[in-house]
Amino acid sequence: MQTYDGPMTAVITGGSAGIGLQLCHEMLNAGWNVISLARRKTEINHPNLASVCVDLLNSRETADAAAEIGGNTAVTHIVHNAGLVWPNLMLEVKPEDIAGLTHIHLTAPLVLTQAVLPQMQKRGFGRIVFVTSRASMGVPTRTAYSATKAGVHGMARTWALEMAPDGITVNVVAPGPILTNNFWSIIPKGSEREQKLAENLPVRRIGMPEDVTRAVMFFADPKASFVTGQVLFVCGGASLGGISL
Repeated sequence: MQTYDGPMTAVITGGSAGIGLQLCHEMLNAGWNVISLARRKTEINHPNLASVCVDLLNSRETADAAAEIGGNTAVTHIVHNAGLVWPNLMLEVKPEDIAGLTHIHLTAPLVLTQAVLPQMQKRGFGRIVFVTSRASMGVPTRTAYSATKAGVHGMARTWALEMAPDGITVNVVAPGPILTNNFWSIIPKGSEREQKLAENLPVRRIGMPEDVTRAVMFFADPKASFVTGQVLFVCGGASLGGISL
């Protein structure tokens, strides 16, 4: 069985809030070094955490961050978690919505991964995990978001095929509704709408960041070397598409 027992250094995009922040905590607790890439500095104060402030919507800042992490650190893991929603009905979607979300969901991960991939290939080990969304299957008002998140699935499967011979796995965690500030920016916290959504999910609750990070940590495990190119929906059953008759 292929494994790796060296030091772990994980890059996490969007590590200052929500799922990314929880993931920083879990990886630090596991004894890993963590680099958070986000617009804001993470609130965590830990000797093994580095916080890089970068706007991943900005191509220049993204390239600079990629050069920094690619040139100065031996990255073993990269978790592409940062994302934006920008909801609009189809007739109100602007071309710049597609362009912007393409950059943060697809182009920025490409640039960042290209920067760390040679180190992973040389080491013969790497773990790449994307956090996408159950919305990739379609949700009203999510033209740009659903399209770009679904695009990540295709990109990840292609990378998985290319990188498997080098001991690098590429997998996707696709959450359903999760109680984060991103969620509450669309559905008011504690509202009747939030309660109704929870009641309509098969598991009868909305997810927590920990539900997602457990799945990420599975894919990130050095022992998970026989799992690649997979999309795991962590959605409380929302992706099942069942109807009551």
